[in-house]
Amino acid sequence: MLRVAVVGSGPSGCYTAQSLVQLDSEVRVDVLDRLPCPYGLVRYGVAPDHEKIKSLQNTLRAVLEHDRVRFLGGVQIGPDGVRVTRLRELYHAVVYCVGAATDRRLGIPGEDLPGSWSATQFVSWYSAHPDAVDSGFLRDTRSAVVIGVGNVAVDVTRMLARGLAELTPTDMPQAALTTLTESRVTEIHMVGRRGPSQARFTTKELRELGTLPETDVVVDPAELALDPDCTDPSALPAPQRRNVEVLRGWAEAPPTGAPRRIRLRFFLRPAELLAEQGRVSAVRFERTAPDGHGGVTGTGRHEIVGGQLVLRSVGYRGVPLEGLPFDPATGTVPNRSGRVLRGGVVTPGEYVAGWIKRGPTGVIGTNRPCAKETATALLEDAPALALRAVPDDPLPALRAAGTDPVAWQGWQSIERAEAELGASLGRGVVKLPDWQSLLQAAEGKAP
Repeated sequence: MLRVAVVGSGPSGCYTAQSLVQLDSEVRVDVLDRLPCPYGLVRYGVAPDHEKIKSLQNTLRAVLEHDRVRFLGGVQIGPDGVRVTRLRELYHAVVYCVGAATDRRLGIPGEDLPGSWSATQFVSWYSAHPDAVDSGFLRDTRSAVVIGVGNVAVDVTRMLARGLAELTPTDMPQAALTTLTESRVTEIHMVGRRGPSQARFTTKELRELGTLPETDVVVDPAELALDPDCTDPSALPAPQRRNVEVLRGWAEAPPTGAPRRIRLRFFLRPAELLAEQGRVSAVRFERTAPDGHGGVTGTGRHEIVGGQLVLRSVGYRGVPLEGLPFDPATGTVPNRSGRVLRGGVVTPGEYVAGWIKRGPTGVIGTNRPCAKETATALLEDAPALALRAVPDDPLPALRAAGTDPVAWQGWQSIERAEAELGASLGRGVVKLPDWQSLLQAAEGKAP
C-alpha cells in the first residue's frame, strides 16, 4: 500500500488526492493543511458574493470524504512544524500543493505607506482568513485606487461598492460586513498600465460592475481611443472582444448621477504613492502608450489620482518552503511533470502540483489536469517508492513532532459553529475570523 502526503487542501491538493485514489485502488492519501479549514482559495480567495464558484467546495468535500483520503488540518510544514525531511520519512511520497502565497510588489516609492495594501490582504480580511487583521482599511476613506485589471481587482472593486442588502446573505465575517456597509467610499479607480484589449479580467466579472445598485461605471472614451484594437475589435480573440464591447458601451453611456462611481482607467503606470499626514493620499501615474509589440512605453507625462486606500492587484508569487528547491525567477519549485528537481536531477518521492509547480496562471479548473499529470508521474514511480518502509499510520509521528492535527470531524464542528453564529445574527453561515475561535470550535467548544 502506497502512503502519500498532499500538502495543501485547496483545489490543486484536492484534485491531486482525487487523481491518486481514482488511478490506484491501493493508495492512501493524507491531505495536510496549515489551517484547520480545508479548500484553500475556494474558502479564502473566492469573493463572498460568488456563491456559484464557492459551491465548488461540495466537489472538494467529496474528495476529502473519500474512504482512502484523510484530512489533517492545523499541520505546519517547515521549521516551525514538521520539517520536509521528516515528512519524507513518514510517507512514500509527498506532493506539495502550496500555491503562491504572496503578492507581487510594485517596486515604487511610497508603496509601504499606511493605507497601501495588497489586494490579497484586503481579500483575506473580508474572507475571514485567520492570519488577517483588521487594519482599518476604510478608515477616513472616500476614494480608493485599485491597481490592476484582473479578476481579483474586479472583486475588490465590487466589494468596495456593495451595500448591506447584497453582503448580508454572504458568509463574510460580521465585523467586515459592518465596516464595508458603513464605509463612505464614493469613488473607486481601477487602473491598468496597458490598454482595454489587454486587460486580464473575464467579461462575466467585468459585467457585474454594471449591475451594482446606485453605482455608475465610467470609462473615458479618450483612453479607449489610445488602444488601436478598440477601434476595430473584430480581430481580437472572443474574450477580449467582449471586454472591449462592454467598455465601449459604458464609455458611450452618460452617467446617471449615482452616489458611487467606478472609474476604469487605462494606459497609466504607477510611479509613486504620495502621502498626506503620514498616510497615502494619492497615486502619481505615468501615462503610457502602446509600443506596437503588445507592450507599453512611458510618455513622461504624469497624472495624480487621489485615494486614501490603495490596493495593488498585480499578480501572485510563490514563496520558498525550507527544505525544497526554489527558483526565485519564476517563483516555483523546479520540476519535470511534477517531479521535484534538485540540480536538474529528479528527487525520488517529492512532487509538486498547482501554482507552486507552474506559476500563478489559469483558473481553478486548470488545476485538474495539472494535478492529474503529477499524480500520473507519482504512480509511475510507485513500484520503487513502495520499497521503502514507512509507518503504517503517520499520525502518531506527526503528533510527536509537536503538531495536533484537526481531523475531518473537527472541521465539521467548525461548520456547525459557523452555521450557529449566522443564525444568531439573523444571517446564513458566517465565518469564524480568528485562530482561537476556529480551534475552539474544532474541539466542540462555543467560540
